[in-house]
Amino acid sequence: MQVDTKAINGILDSLDEDKAKVVTKLFNTIKKSLPKGFEAALSYGMISFVVPFDLYPKGYHCKPSLQLPFISLAAQKNFIAIYHMGIYANPDLMDWFVKSYTELNIGKLDIGKSCIRFKKLDNIPYDLIGTLCSKMSPQDWITCYESAFLKTKK
Repeated sequence: MQVDTKAINGILDSLDEDKAKVVTKLFNTIKKSLPKGFEAALSYGMISFVVPFDLYPKGYHCKPSLQLPFISLAAQKNFIAIYHMGIYANPDLMDWFVKSYTELNIGKLDIGKSCIRFKKLDNIPYDLIGTLCSKMSPQDWITCYESAFLKTKK
């Protein structure tokens, strides 16, 4: 996995110490757990994991000059966010994640279409995030993305 460490370190250096530790741990958890083929990159100003152009040359439909995004990390003012496009596009994966999170009994899940928000930095389920990240290969994501987001011509 190719990593733009200079850009990622720039983001981490801009965070306060507590958030930098959490984002670093999340980055390492995701990087370790993702199937082979995803790459770390900077996308929309966030630390992201993308499907590289050599696997998906069409790029992102909203902006084809960008590699296909899959997961991004952001440190907002009041929370840390993981944007996981797979749970947005795959209802079964979303259902699995919500059920698994609830079973951990660590508090209420704060989730949107693709955004998982963590306000309490001590309650981040790193193992669950790692398992979530392991559930889609780049090819699985490409197939899901094309069926969910791209309109087919008839």
